[in-house]
Amino acid sequence: MRRIALLLISTLCASLAQATPLFSAGDPVIGKAMVEKQCISCHADRFGGDGSGIYTREHRLVKTSAGLLTQVRNCNTNLGLKWFDDEELHVTRYLNDHYYKFQK
Repeated sequence: MRRIALLLISTLCASLAQATPLFSAGDPVIGKAMVEKQCISCHADRFGGDGSGIYTREHRLVKTSAGLLTQVRNCNTNLGLKWFDDEELHVTRYLNDHYYKFQK
């Protein structure tokens, strides 16, 4: 009986983890300020306008919430931004809230 209960709890936790984006703890207000300070100029150079074309293009690379967090982490690493994990979550949360709209 105990084994079944543990299995049910484990399954429930896994379901909740899948239903909630990895970055839901991020603060979108802080994320917006970080994007404006450190991302816009590069994106605008590459995609024109305000740079948001990178997020809204038809064949964008990011397709899932996990992929969005991975992409933010890749940019952080490749550009040497030295953001902490919580800062990555802020940026990811902002991008999701305004462009990607992955389920919460």
